[in-house]
Amino acid sequence: MQIERSSFKRLRVYQLAEKLADQIWSAVVTWDFFAKDTVGKQVVRATDSIGANITEGMGRRSFVENRRFVRMARGSSNETRHWLNAYLRSMGEIVQRDRDENRWPKIRARSLLSD
Repeated sequence: MQIERSSFKRLRVYQLAEKLADQIWSAVVTWDFFAKDTVGKQVVRATDSIGANITEGMGRRSFVENRRFVRMARGSSNETRHWLNAYLRSMGEIVQRDRDENRWPKIRARSLLSD
């Protein structure tokens, strides 16, 4: 089965992945150096991989190859959730301070982690 290669931008899941990546980037750039250098880089990479894997899968020649990349995108989504949880666990007081100071306005990590 041949897959239309340019259609990934129309996929709702791809649009959501792009929106999430933008939100994560916006949040991470406000973090202190240590948080940004450790968890921040990891969560940005994982989040960017969601859309990248969807895109790459759509560029493959078969449904089977596309499905493999969709599964990798799902893995990247799970990894993103892991890193957000890690940030919340290790930086709980900083997260609360950032919220109090309105430094984390575009992302609500807890809502991203709910199923």
